[in-house]
This record gives sequence, C-alpha cells and structure tokens, in this order.
Amino acid sequence: IRILNDSGSRIEVFWVNPQTRETALLSKPNVKDGASMPMSTFVGHEFEIHEVPSAKTGTCSNEEKVCRIASFKVGEPEEQAFRILPGFGIQAGDHSILQKERDTPDQAIKTCQRKAKSQMDELDGSAEASLVLINDLANCVQLSVSEKLREANEEISYQSRVRKQIAGTLENYTCVDESLVSSPDVSSRVWEGSADGLPRTVHIKHDRPSSQIHVIENFIDVEECNAMEQAAVPTLHHATVADGKGGSRLSESRKAMQAGITVDWAKEEEGDLIARLSRRVYDYTNNVLGLNIQEHGQEDLMSIQYFGRGLNDTAPDRYTPHCDGDCTGLPHKAGTRMATMVMYCTLPERGGSTNFRNAGVHVKPVSGNAIFFSYINPESKFMDSGYTEHSGCPVFVGEKKIVTQWIRYGVDSENPWNSFNTLGIKVKDAMNQ
Repeated sequence: IRILNDSGSRIEVFWVNPQTRETALLSKPNVKDGASMPMSTFVGHEFEIHEVPSAKTGTCSNEEKVCRIASFKVGEPEEQAFRILPGFGIQAGDHSILQKERDTPDQAIKTCQRKAKSQMDELDGSAEASLVLINDLANCVQLSVSEKLREANEEISYQSRVRKQIAGTLENYTCVDESLVSSPDVSSRVWEGSADGLPRTVHIKHDRPSSQIHVIENFIDVEECNAMEQAAVPTLHHATVADGKGGSRLSESRKAMQAGITVDWAKEEEGDLIARLSRRVYDYTNNVLGLNIQEHGQEDLMSIQYFGRGLNDTAPDRYTPHCDGDCTGLPHKAGTRMATMVMYCTLPERGGSTNFRNAGVHVKPVSGNAIFFSYINPESKFMDSGYTEHSGCPVFVGEKKIVTQWIRYGVDSENPWNSFNTLGIKVKDAMNQ
C-alpha cells in the first residue's frame, strides 16, 4: 500500500495490533506534508495516522490546536492508496488514480502552500526569513506547475498521434463501406435564412470551439446546381493542390475537374441564382461564427466534378485527407481560409462520401444537402488542430458534382483572396523576400 500525506501537517503512521489494540510506530522519521510512504502489509490490518505538532509552537495547525488522529483498514485490492486530506479525512482508492488526482497543477500549488505554511511555523518571524519563504514558495509553484503542464502536454501529444494513426488506418475501410450511414448527430437545430426565410434542419456532427461540422438539409436546389454546372463548362480544368511554396500544382492526391465561378453581385437583386446561393453561404457562416463575413474579396464559388470509371479503377477520382486551411492549432493568418461549405448536386452510384477521419465523422451525401465546417475559434482566432481534416472518398460508378465555397477571414475589396499566396503571405511581400 501507499500512504499519501496531503494533510498540511507532518504525520506519524502506527500499526494497530489486532489482539491488544496497542499501536507501534512505523514512520521513522515522520512523513512530511506532500510526501508518501510505501509499505507491504496484509488484508485486514489497521493503521492510525497521528498529526504531528509544529516544532515551533508545539501545537497542531487546526483551529482547536488539538492534534488529530485518523484510521483505516486495508482491503482486498492490490496497489491500494490512502490519501490523508487537509481535514484529516482519508480517501482510499487505486494508487494510480489517486496519484493522478494528486499530480494536477492545482494540487501542486496547494502542496507548495502547505509546505510554506509548515515552514512558517518554524521561522523566527524576521523580514529576511519571510523573504526566503516567499522566494521558496514562488520557486516551488513555478517548478511544480511547469513540470505538470509539460507532462500533460506530452500525454496530449501522444494521444493525438495515436488517434490520428488509428484514423489513418481506418480511412480506406470507411470510404469503401457502402453500408456505412452518416455519423449520429451531437445535436440538431433549425436555421432560417435571412434572404428566403425558409427553415432548414441542421445536423451538428461535431462541435468544438475551433472546429465545427454541420450538415444542412435542402441548402442548394436543382436550379442553382444547374446554373453552376452550366457556368463551369467553359473553364473546367484539372484540380490542383497547394504546393507548400505559396503556389499550386497537380497531384495524384486530388483527382477531379473544377472551375471557379465569379459571382456577379450586380445581378443579386434581379434574382441571379448563383448570387442567391452565394449569399446563403455567407448568411449561414455569419449565423454560426458571428464574424460579419462579407462577400468582398472572397474566393470564387467552385464547381467540382468527379467521374467514376468502374470498380476496378486503381486510381479513381478522389481527394485524399487534407485540411482546407491551417489545422495546426496556431493563430489564424490574416487573409486565409477559416471555413468551408460543400454543397451536393449530383451523386454517384458507388462511392463519394465525405470523411472527417480525425473527428470520427462520416457523411453519406444527399443531393441538395450541404456540409459546413469551420476551423477557427471565432473568439480566440486560433485554428483547428486537425479535426476538420477530411477526404472526398473515391468515386467508382457515376458522377459526383458539388459546389464548394472556401471562406476567408481578413479579406476585402482592397485585399482580395488572390492577393495572398497559399502560405497566407501577401503576394507583393513574398516577391520582395
């Protein structure tokens, strides 16, 4: 067993003779506050914990100045721990669990405070001694909390790596499993667009401060899909990816055709279908994030088309796992992407789901529905740390046609999206580097 002293005082540990009830001192010397004492014993043995009076005052630290006694009996489980609490109560449990509770930054600070209090009882009250005590307390807090935070960060980093490795292993299985339905909702709500006032059901699949994934029913209609497809015909070309140097390139990781469609906002009041659709995108984005995003300087709407070539195709049209913006957990770079809207028009017969592997979210597309996902915390402006990494699963049979809007924060008429390179650096600044 292990005795953990968090009482705020020094303690002595006594074994209680089961026949005579006499006690025998086991802790030589006594156990200081914040320390622990391991021992081997037997099931059913009893122990007493005696509070030790201050060496300076000769009394104990509670209001009655009476030294307290607590007791416990050893149970069946191995690796038991008995934690002596500030009120001299005893918390019994598994050693590893109690030790983790004890090792939090909050507990580390309390331990430092108790040590300072114990030292105070033994000081002569001079200014020099008090200054030494204050410095010791500050150093104790700094070292203890820094170490606990370092350990916690290492554990979080390790768990994140394991989670992503598992998600990567399951990616292809998830994409080809045609029996897989969309992931369950975390919650749902109804959203009414400010322009058309139509109620639309929103299925919230993932909800964190820096990452949200929503599926919106009936977001795009057939007329809007047809308008986008027709506008894309003259400029349809092979899709590209960021090259990591500020530009873009063709890649096997993204096989599709695409065309950017510039919105003619002058025709919005005339009921232009593409302008109407784009306005709805910004309307929903502002409803979720509250960042007052305007259409000025934003990227074009994008028509993206995937074509199936049969189940035996070894290099099908798809988009392998990627992030649309930064997913590093770092602060947002002005002018870069922070949310995406993907709207489904034509669906393939086989394949074509959307998968957010790190968030454990799988979306089986429905024509007319849309996926909105944001990767910024609208309060702190820190980016997602990987939950919105997603893939367009392979299309094997039929065609998949979608409309995508990438939404940026920090752009306007004077600083449009194409004044920044794919690294989030102003093009004119990059040319001078």
